[in-house]
Amino acid sequence: MPKPIVMTIDDEPHVLNAIARDLQAHYQRDYRIVKAGSGTEALETVQEFKRRGTPVALFLVDQRMPAMSGIEFLVEAIKLYPESKRVLLTAYADTEAAITSINAIDLDYYLMKPWDPPEERLYPVLDDLLDDWLASVPAPYDGIRVAGTLWSATSHNVKEFLAHSQIPYQWLDIEKDSEARALVDSSTGDRPRLPVVFFPDGSTLVDPDLRSLAEKVGLRAPAAQPFYDLIIIGAGPAGLGAAVYGASEGLRTVVIERGPTGGQAGTSARIENYLGFPKGISGADLARRATTQAKRLGAEILTAQSVTGLRIEDPYRIVTLDDGSELGCHALLIATGVRVRELDVDGIEPLIGASVYYGAATSEAVHYQGKSVFVVGGANSAGQGAIFLSRFAGQVTILIRGDSLKSSMSRYLIDQIEATDNISLMAHTEIVAVSGSDHLETVTLANNETGATETIPADAIFIFIGAVPHSDVVAGIVERSEAGFILTGPDLIRDGRRPKGWTLKRDPFLMETSVPGIFAAGDVRHGVVRRVASAVGQGAIAVSLIHKYLETV
Repeated sequence: MPKPIVMTIDDEPHVLNAIARDLQAHYQRDYRIVKAGSGTEALETVQEFKRRGTPVALFLVDQRMPAMSGIEFLVEAIKLYPESKRVLLTAYADTEAAITSINAIDLDYYLMKPWDPPEERLYPVLDDLLDDWLASVPAPYDGIRVAGTLWSATSHNVKEFLAHSQIPYQWLDIEKDSEARALVDSSTGDRPRLPVVFFPDGSTLVDPDLRSLAEKVGLRAPAAQPFYDLIIIGAGPAGLGAAVYGASEGLRTVVIERGPTGGQAGTSARIENYLGFPKGISGADLARRATTQAKRLGAEILTAQSVTGLRIEDPYRIVTLDDGSELGCHALLIATGVRVRELDVDGIEPLIGASVYYGAATSEAVHYQGKSVFVVGGANSAGQGAIFLSRFAGQVTILIRGDSLKSSMSRYLIDQIEATDNISLMAHTEIVAVSGSDHLETVTLANNETGATETIPADAIFIFIGAVPHSDVVAGIVERSEAGFILTGPDLIRDGRRPKGWTLKRDPFLMETSVPGIFAAGDVRHGVVRRVASAVGQGAIAVSLIHKYLETV
């Protein structure tokens, strides 16, 4: 791929030369900087780029230009390059127009003149936008290719892993692509196993487990050292939040995550109520940003690695990884989060990953263009999934057991659902059976008020029906609730007495478990508010409490 373009447009030559100079100084190694003195000239250049297939990463455009304003230029330019990032240069008098254009043309940012010093007022903004663009550009054809079928659960697992890890790949459906089928046949023989993953170096993996895949794409590496101040198990919002604060405050910190970073939040199609992102942000993008931030501050992140054991050797805590290696630490933070509760109905098990999915399954949504899909659940994750799926499916039907969404879903999501023509809601409704051979064909629905049932055609089901904690790793070590959530702090004090086996002369800290030095944060804790912002905050608070604990070790 040729160097992507960063294009700047301004009708004042001295301003245009100044911004081009600053862009060249910072970006010329990775981007080609192109300047234009008017919107008309720039549009002609953009049209030529499109004809040549040259990628444009970002437009940096002055708002107040004669003949064609910055916003007017962007309206036309994004018809050709809809994924390019767009930034307006404005004077104070133009800020109202810039703010209005955030919704009108999906403006990414506006910068006030002057932008000096660029190290503080220009580069940080553009760095962030260009990182986002690089993470979302279409996969090149000479990269990783995954060949399989839509109805293959193992193919789905591989695609989800790569997508959530933000590793570009090309999907080859062997049922629709004869060349892809021939390629698979030549690699696997008469009895093909799916999927087959083809790499640019000519190597292949056939029906790989996620550990092998992670090793091949460079996501799995051994720990850099045998002992840390802080080990964090889980790289969802709570774990990543703790990693950022722990590393930034000088703790030798390692995060262990059995899948891609982001946890359940990383699978969200759109998070619109997280502070600082007025246009919303996908869970994958939020995870990518947080992971980059944690690494930059010095945290080590081990992905595609599971903790299989934990033991206490005071004053140390020792974890065993799935390869048999062990890591020690002074303090341990459990931030393993939750998984979606399984739907137990007749006929569903063979279809999991093949038209029946837990979560939004963003890598699969495009395959249900114009189809009829069902979303099971009424919490925010279900609402976000329904909104995302409505961009592809012909009809999205939300099924809930209660009478409305008001008690379980944020108002902004309810408003979006009500305003989306191809989303409907069925209250007091549950799935009692599904049918299909290699993929879903029908669902049987029951009204829990009247008892009436009906069987109707269906193409896919996306399930969001509550949370089950990932706390098995500490079973029998720390106290948990009957549902498996980890008890911490005040929840451990009963009738004024500290938990059994507690040896210290103080009560457990707010987020400390029944074992001193083992803390918990995020959705795996008992009785918490399950929101991304809450989890990040708990991660930060846990680190401050860990500092207090370490003062006594």
